[in-house]
Amino acid sequence: MALHSVLDLAPIVQGSNSTEALQRSLDLAQHAEGWGYNRYWVAEHHNMRGIASSATAVVVGHLAGGTSTIRVGSGGIMLPNHAPLMIAEQFGTLASLYPDRIDLGLGRAPGTDQLTMQALRRTLSGDVEDFPRDVMELQHYLKEAEPGQRVIATPGAGTNVPIWILGSSLFGAQLAAMLGLPFAFASHFAPSYMDAAIEIYRTTFKPSEQLQKPHVMLGFNICAAPY
Repeated sequence: MALHSVLDLAPIVQGSNSTEALQRSLDLAQHAEGWGYNRYWVAEHHNMRGIASSATAVVVGHLAGGTSTIRVGSGGIMLPNHAPLMIAEQFGTLASLYPDRIDLGLGRAPGTDQLTMQALRRTLSGDVEDFPRDVMELQHYLKEAEPGQRVIATPGAGTNVPIWILGSSLFGAQLAAMLGLPFAFASHFAPSYMDAAIEIYRTTFKPSEQLQKPHVMLGFNICAAPY
């Protein structure tokens, strides 16, 4: 059965502002919930005057607080910009406030330009190639704390927030398959890789605690207007 979802960048249209953009996102999320949509995700971008979803976890809380049943999450959090512990605490808090409604989609792109990457200042030596390790560290923080564990995400530990891997290339497909995680492919801007990425993901998938068989979601651009 196909499940319908919305990916939103909280666009700031000409003549508008961030306040109105975030109000419109909530309005759309409420409508999507009423239409029976399964989930509503917002994306992390920085230093873009036309996008209001840079503080992604805050926007997720705004949307979840204004709805009651639809799943809300990130599509995605650009993990190289953040310490895994911080994301575990943020999304662990969201999961504590809105149980069984929060998704955590993760990407490895910076979601911005080189100068803004430096301004984000996660680390001067960070590398997107650390992404697989960061994902596994984040998974660790969201599981039940182990005896003697010295660093615990609170809130976060034991919430088991569902993690998705986002990708627009074969790398994300391979990582999602290796870790046994659901895979969301950005076919709205990388359609030439779509078939190969899905094939690799499905044929190399390894079951995990979170997921027993492959689960794929595809992104498409949709233009809608009154008729």
